[in-house]
Amino acid sequence: MVKPFVPQLVYIEPRALEYPLGVELKEKFEKMGLEIRETTSHNQVRNIPGKNDLQKYRNAKSTLVVGVRKTLKFDSSKPSAEYAIPLATGCMGHCHYCYLQTTMGSKPYIRTYVNTEEIFQQAQEYMEERTPQITRFEASCTSDIVGIDHLTHSLKRAIEFFGNTDMGRLRFVTKFHHVDHLLDADHKGKTRFRFSINADYVIKNFEPGTSPLDKRLEAAVKVAGAGYPLGFIVAPIYIHEGWREGYYELFSKLDQLLPPEARDDITFEMIQHRFTKPAKRVIEKNYPKSKLEMNEDDRRYKWGRYGIGKYIYQKDEEADLRETLETYIDDFFPNAKIEYFT
Repeated sequence: MVKPFVPQLVYIEPRALEYPLGVELKEKFEKMGLEIRETTSHNQVRNIPGKNDLQKYRNAKSTLVVGVRKTLKFDSSKPSAEYAIPLATGCMGHCHYCYLQTTMGSKPYIRTYVNTEEIFQQAQEYMEERTPQITRFEASCTSDIVGIDHLTHSLKRAIEFFGNTDMGRLRFVTKFHHVDHLLDADHKGKTRFRFSINADYVIKNFEPGTSPLDKRLEAAVKVAGAGYPLGFIVAPIYIHEGWREGYYELFSKLDQLLPPEARDDITFEMIQHRFTKPAKRVIEKNYPKSKLEMNEDDRRYKWGRYGIGKYIYQKDEEADLRETLETYIDDFFPNAKIEYFT
């Protein structure tokens, strides 16, 4: 059973204490008896304990840095939203395939930002620029925000902020089931709460440190009961022995659990497994015993943003994956919307 995340070590930037949330978190962590250190900036976080790189990497993933988000320019977040809203960075999960391994590089610790009002103000400006179009904001591009929100409640604040806007919509995805504090948020139907789901084989072999599928599905039922629009990301879709049966079982389980009222407005996003050369190097270093298959010769190369291409499945395999999963979704959830397959 995955317990709610509690950091082993907390760093606080002095500027964070100029904000009410920074003060509140410092007091909360002191009461919890956690070790707290000061750091001038997250880039100065040094001396993460550990005898070797692997131990340091694991300890970094249980380190939380409380800081101020300096750059308020939001990144694009296609295809799921117009913008990524930066509430946190980093993740306590240990998913072998995760792209954060390369973007976080040598700093896999978790960061939470306390200048939430400034971040929301920036979101407001983006909405005004795009009016009369709806603007969607993705809160989980650089972290699994639900995984830390029982400590910070920044996500809860964001849900209520977007609930009070006309042109804003919030969305995020999680692999954790610690959702109880979000059930009474005044979301006004403007936040889509998504869960990352997968075949048992993928979760058991490649997603250590995250909630098991059954717990995620139980949480999804709670979230639907709280009136949130619901969504599921099936990612990474991964070819393994018995994958057709594995994914069929996944949708069958979901079908058995989801109540009728949750089915009218439900979305699915599908992302096939992919990796880049830099990611492969980092993954092999951090998870040397992983069974994750990353053989370039078996894949096709697709050019990516910033000149770093990725290796995805061959065209016939990709078509087979897509057709199989779309058929399952159509059979079990005929009213659902498939947002994309990539």
